[in-house]
Amino acid sequence: MNREDFLMFENNKDLIYFDNGATTFKPKKVIHKIVDYYSKYTANAHRGDYDISLKVDDEYESTREVVRKFINAKNTSEIIFTKGTTDSMNMIVFGFMKYYLKKDDEVLITKTEHASNVLPWFELEKELGIVVKFIPLTSDYKVTLDNLKKVVTSKTKVISLAHVTNVIGDIRPIKEISEYAHSNDIKIVVDGAQSVPHLKTDVEDSDIDFLAFSAHKMLGPTGVGVLYGKQDLLEVMHPLNYGGGMNSFFESTKELEYKELPLRLEAGTQNIAGVLGLKEAILYLENIGMDKIHEYEVTLKKYLLEKLKDIDNVEVYNPLSESGIVIFNLKDIFAEDTSRYLNHYNICVRAGNHCSKMVKDEIEVKNTCRISLYLYNTKEEIDKLIEVLKNSKNIYDIIL
Repeated sequence: MNREDFLMFENNKDLIYFDNGATTFKPKKVIHKIVDYYSKYTANAHRGDYDISLKVDDEYESTREVVRKFINAKNTSEIIFTKGTTDSMNMIVFGFMKYYLKKDDEVLITKTEHASNVLPWFELEKELGIVVKFIPLTSDYKVTLDNLKKVVTSKTKVISLAHVTNVIGDIRPIKEISEYAHSNDIKIVVDGAQSVPHLKTDVEDSDIDFLAFSAHKMLGPTGVGVLYGKQDLLEVMHPLNYGGGMNSFFESTKELEYKELPLRLEAGTQNIAGVLGLKEAILYLENIGMDKIHEYEVTLKKYLLEKLKDIDNVEVYNPLSESGIVIFNLKDIFAEDTSRYLNHYNICVRAGNHCSKMVKDEIEVKNTCRISLYLYNTKEEIDKLIEVLKNSKNIYDIIL
């Protein structure tokens, strides 16, 4: 789908890229937008009164409106530009939850979360004495409302989950969980790094409190992301960065005043080129249609799983997940060796624990190979992968 829009395929004719969960290729429109900014109207945002600076202001703030519509937030003031999902999650935990939670309050996550939705909570547990608990999963590693209810207590104050996990690839029932959480005065935080690029996202419909996602996993540039939060929650969020752009004034008398949202949470010069690239990426995705993208990925995933069944020495660990993510191993072969073998044929997959080091507690395997599909992947690429895997008996002749 739309492969002609990606320079990476023009410049790497034989490349097969199945590592879209880590980052994605960028369409020409995104690249051209960034080049235009650097070559035609480079200036800082919210700093100047001259034409090219005012153009940057317009482009920057129009991106905020594009993001708002894309996730169906109420106001542009609920859209904060960050460095990425990790940055956004840290802002949620240390800018809001640090002042909202108290000792012995409980935060529920799962053992299949990405490090960005684990380590900040672990650090806050050490700092405040909160309690991080794990939601039990089903036999196919999924979250259900019934299992979640088993660990909710009167002390549970936050549920923090990936909408789509980056290893198992399961899609969580976020709207259902959010409704239950709010009926029990529990905040709901969503890591959208693997969902926003692939699924239609509606923060109003799901009624979540916070959402974090990254541009580079959805055809945009690296180093930029989004923090969405409900207006009333962001109003009391403490900035993690202080400096230019986020203050109205400060005096030698120590009097000061910070700006209103969203600028209060965007201190310093932001990744302006990245923000403008994000706008083009979203417009590109919307032109195709998020439902169409998800449907296409699911079709590819089913095709891949059927083909993998023909290979005796392949073990798939998440055949029932609903996204375009497949984790597998060649039997008795270290995952990194499989990845190196595939690389010999210009096939890119991720190998290791995928920044989700507790997944091994659930699937009882420490390292896996991950295929994460996206809109520009094809059945022909899958056929080539299957052919190479079928001939893997000579793997060590290739990689040694």
